[in-house]
Amino acid sequence: MRVKICGITNYEDAMVAIEYGADALGFVFYEKSPRYISPKDASDIIKKLPPFVEKVGLFVEDSKENIMKISSFCGITLAQLHWEVTKEFIDSLPIATLPVIRVKEPKDIELFNDRYRLVDAFVKEYGGSGKRLNLDWFNGIDCSKIILAGGLSADNLCELDGFGFYGVDVSSATEATKGKKDPNKVKAFIDNAKSLR
Repeated sequence: MRVKICGITNYEDAMVAIEYGADALGFVFYEKSPRYISPKDASDIIKKLPPFVEKVGLFVEDSKENIMKISSFCGITLAQLHWEVTKEFIDSLPIATLPVIRVKEPKDIELFNDRYRLVDAFVKEYGGSGKRLNLDWFNGIDCSKIILAGGLSADNLCELDGFGFYGVDVSSATEATKGKKDPNKVKAFIDNAKSLR
């Protein structure tokens, strides 16, 4: 089970996540988010990170040009597209991408089922709401290319066992306050996620 710790705003939190086994770190380039980080600050963190960690940039309703400008400047290795993007838009980006499916009903889960995607519960705001999806909706679904997000915590990860999700994405459940991680929560989340099938 791969784990992405999202909402990284400082170097200390980034290193805590990596030391406890995170596979990816998420940097939020959406200015309305309480976890927003400027490209300059993200770049300063990313330059100091050890190798073999995915650096994910989260973008909301952004242009191809801005996504590439920020990704290139910061050293982002994967662009997470947190809005209703088209296949054409995804394919036009020269960087690896992760479309986000904001699920309103079960059939939405099958969108972009030919590629890796992040599946989250639909809420009006973008990310960090803690709203969970009904796991029954994943019965009979091939989850091997799905990264699940939304309302996950160290305490409820056990409910995902056996679904075969590729990975999980967490932000608020690993925080002490918005934008600042709690090392104990980060460790507990990653440990529990890594024990899943």
